[in-house]
Amino acid sequence: MSLIKLPEIRADARIATAQFDLRQDALDTWEPGVRAAADGDAKTISMYAPIGQTWDGEGVTARRIGAALRAIGDHDVTVNLNSPGGDFFEGVAIYNLLRMHSAKVTVNVMGIAASAASVIAMAGDEINMGEGSHLMIHNAWVVAAGNRHDMAEAAAYLEPFDNAMRDLYAERTGLDAKVIAKMMDDETFIGASDAVEKGFATGKLDRDAIKKDAKAAQHMKVLATVESSLAKSGLSRAARRETLNALFNGKPGAAVNPDAMPGAGNDTEVEASLQNLLNTLKG
Repeated sequence: MSLIKLPEIRADARIATAQFDLRQDALDTWEPGVRAAADGDAKTISMYAPIGQTWDGEGVTARRIGAALRAIGDHDVTVNLNSPGGDFFEGVAIYNLLRMHSAKVTVNVMGIAASAASVIAMAGDEINMGEGSHLMIHNAWVVAAGNRHDMAEAAAYLEPFDNAMRDLYAERTGLDAKVIAKMMDDETFIGASDAVEKGFATGKLDRDAIKKDAKAAQHMKVLATVESSLAKSGLSRAARRETLNALFNGKPGAAVNPDAMPGAGNDTEVEASLQNLLNTLKG
């Protein structure tokens, strides 16, 4: 079991009218090129993408993290985290996997741990914040569709998740649950020093532990924004994948093939193509 006692979050059911997705303010803040200066150790897990399955296959999923933990075995693990969040269910599953790991878990927040990623961060026995890094906490957030009865169902559906997150943050920090609830209501960004002071983190990272490449993986941010825009239009995840497959592969329903993307292997061309699509959607 984990070296510290942490609560389990249960997230067993979904409803058809609502889907957890990325928040635009978290996406705007996310810099994908912020990473650990020393990465790739066999006992290190890197999470530098949205949480949950994404069209390009780069999203952080519980399946991937479970496999990594099995490979690491009964050894201490370090998690390097820079994610705008995403699918709450995947975030909860990853949190629980880390919570149940038999050895010490150290979470390093390199850039941002927003939304579902902030839940994952709380699984660390140690939580270290990089210079300029942030946690972002808020109430469970979904894209929902339907009539007033569907909206009422969605609101009732979300309340237990809000309560579970509130209790998790409160137990982690020692802050009163009402204080946490207000922070969630206010959709709060918490800087490194504040996170340590309030108990969301246990320490800070040295400046030389972080590297920043402004061009690295920028296509991920643009793609995530495109997917978020499609979600706001009411498309399901399956429909979004179908749409993006058709746009970039030319074959509706075709399996994702990165080599078929415009400018594959050239981040600048990929980013330009995705940005043009985003501009079209916003227009």
